[in-house]
Amino acid sequence: MAREIHTHGPLKGRMSVPGSKSLTNRALVCAALASGESSIRNASDSDDTALLANGLNQFGILVQRKEDLLVVQGGGGRLYGPKFPIPVGNAGTTFRFLVSLSALAEGRTVLEVSERMAERPIHELLEPLTTLGVRIRRVDPLARFEIDGGGLDGGVVQVDSTRSSQFLSSLLLVAPYARRDITLRASGRVTSAPYLRMTLEVMRCFGVEVEGDETGGFTVRGGSRYAGTDFRVEPDASSASYCFGAAAIAGGEVLVRGFSRTSLQGDAVVLDLLTRMGCAVVETSEGVAVRRDGKLSGLDVDMNAVPDLVPTFAAVALFADTPSRISNVAHLQYKESDRLSGLADELRKLGADITVSHDGLLIRPHALEGARLDPHDDHRLAMSLALIGLRVGGISIEEPECVRKSFPAFWEEFETLYET
Repeated sequence: MAREIHTHGPLKGRMSVPGSKSLTNRALVCAALASGESSIRNASDSDDTALLANGLNQFGILVQRKEDLLVVQGGGGRLYGPKFPIPVGNAGTTFRFLVSLSALAEGRTVLEVSERMAERPIHELLEPLTTLGVRIRRVDPLARFEIDGGGLDGGVVQVDSTRSSQFLSSLLLVAPYARRDITLRASGRVTSAPYLRMTLEVMRCFGVEVEGDETGGFTVRGGSRYAGTDFRVEPDASSASYCFGAAAIAGGEVLVRGFSRTSLQGDAVVLDLLTRMGCAVVETSEGVAVRRDGKLSGLDVDMNAVPDLVPTFAAVALFADTPSRISNVAHLQYKESDRLSGLADELRKLGADITVSHDGLLIRPHALEGARLDPHDDHRLAMSLALIGLRVGGISIEEPECVRKSFPAFWEEFETLYET
């Protein structure tokens, strides 16, 4: 059943967002491999995180949720091949992290993915794992992966990260448990580089320092080990972008509780983008707020490093007085949906003037009207398209439940905007 969106504004809202899915999932991997118990506070309650936690449980790692706390009994690097296939669905980060963890597990691991996930990039991870001595087969038909684990050899490995930094992150997270030193060298430009830096910081918090950088390669010393720790997850910047985008579109002010402008997450740059468009950012003891009282101006932005912000930025750009250009995001076609063409198709239903290039979008000011919008089972499209309905009447969103992938309470938080 489609969800109808009602216009509203100007806003005076206070919203809460879940813990960062990206940070939670990285911390889960480190905690699972660590010696001792770890507590992950303010953990994401997303479907993707639940799938990863289930996978870890099947590897013999006890992961228990207590409200927003995940308690993990680390295995000290020991993982056991699961008795049954691990379901992954269309959770890209979860799948890619579990593939590398499977290489450490004793015996065979079977991962089952959705049809869409089977179409998304994975060769760039499978190839270096094969070089490191792991046997991987793709079967049934292409939606099931069999990994024969037992450990990773060391050495120097090239990793193609032009379509996603997750391949490097996945290998880095398990590298401390290889038989000898591993050096990972990125071939080509690293896409979504802030997520790679996030990986390095989480590893450091669990006691492993990585040498090197994107240009010369990353080296992880054999014998490095994670130690159980108490890790607090920041509020999710990608989720916060919808809250801030609501203020930019409808006018008024929306505050995100607990958010900090100095966030480790690359997507916190949304605050800078909105400032450049004409919004004001207000930092308080309660969190960070975005306020818009005047007009919006379009921007020309290279969003290669922050692709998850593209739907939010595009939604806001519809209401700018001047055109906006989004470039260097060809990798959006490999997300939960073909996010580049899917976003353009839905915005055109509203009457938007959109031009799609091979690696981006050009958005020109144009009158908009209501329509029934299909997010293509993509959580980020659903949430960003909903924001437009705050200002354009007659908008409804199909498959609204798909937001559970990253922000299960989105609709409840969104409804609080109508109480202002």
